Amino acid sequence: MPVFPIERPGTTLRPLTNADQPFLLHLYGTTREAELQATGWTDAQKAHFVQMQFDAQQRAYFAYPDAEFFVIEQDGALVGRLYLQQREEALLIIDISLVPQRCGLGIGSAVLSAVFAQALAVGKRVQLHVERFNPALRLYQRMGFRPVEDKGVYLFLEWGGATAPATPV
Repeated sequence: MPVFPIERPGTTLRPLTNADQPFLLHLYGTTREAELQATGWTDAQKAHFVQMQFDAQQRAYFAYPDAEFFVIEQDGALVGRLYLQQREEALLIIDISLVPQRCGLGIGSAVLSAVFAQALAVGKRVQLHVERFNPALRLYQRMGFRPVEDKGVYLFLEWGGATAPATPV
């Protein structure tokens, strides 16, 4: 799949490169900050843990067949990532993350809308997993994702088209 346009001024996707690894590590660390605050660990221990977990996550993500990995930029600044897998019946969002200071500004909605447009163009649904307490769940519901399966900690959600109603979880 080629890089597709985002209908938000200044927001772009580009393929991930090795030079993006420091940003991706930082981004991953921001997703674990609240959890790590409660550990009592030193900064060095936290950094070691984040590096170890990031490495494991990257290995797992890069093992997806037919996956594509993008960096999200806003006005030239690195602000997030989008990892997609092409499935026969759907586009699976393996991961979509934004740095905390860019959340709530419409970037995530614009990126999701672009993924929806790609899915509609090829007649596919959009799927993703989300932790049930992740604040992004509200965004996914507003944008029309509906629950398909409760996997305990995670919910498996699906968007089936522009008219898919949001279903509370």
